[in-house]
Amino acid sequence: MTPRPDRSPLVRTGADTMISATLQVETAGAGFVDLTAEVRRFLADAGAREGMLTLFVRHTSASLTIQENADPTVLADLAMALDRLAPRGGGWRHDTEGPDDMPGHVKTMLTATSLQVPVAAGAPMLGTWQGVYLIEHRDRPHRREVVLHFAGACG
Repeated sequence: MTPRPDRSPLVRTGADTMISATLQVETAGAGFVDLTAEVRRFLADAGAREGMLTLFVRHTSASLTIQENADPTVLADLAMALDRLAPRGGGWRHDTEGPDDMPGHVKTMLTATSLQVPVAAGAPMLGTWQGVYLIEHRDRPHRREVVLHFAGACG
């Protein structure tokens, strides 16, 4: 007999509120920027209780991910994997903004430009070792915009 997964009790929430803000993120060049504290601050400022948080990055050479936040070598290995999948000097034709431009577009396509995170009791329902990250795919520093949008119950 296959064991049946356990499920928490159902929580019914009316989505009576929508709140948005744009987060300006200064990057130092290629790499991961932890946004988890800013996400928590946004939810607290919004008075979010139960609902859904959407994050959307407004760029084509930066992306979003939820990844491990305990061991920094995970992020280094992920950056290395993305570099292997979309290397500089990979024969790309599009190089208008430099040799890191097209690899940045490919890395964005392989990752995500938006995330959905459930919210309960005013907090993102992230796992113990999960953090929300912006991934900068370009070599030089950039100012990136991430739209935060909460839909749900506040109070």
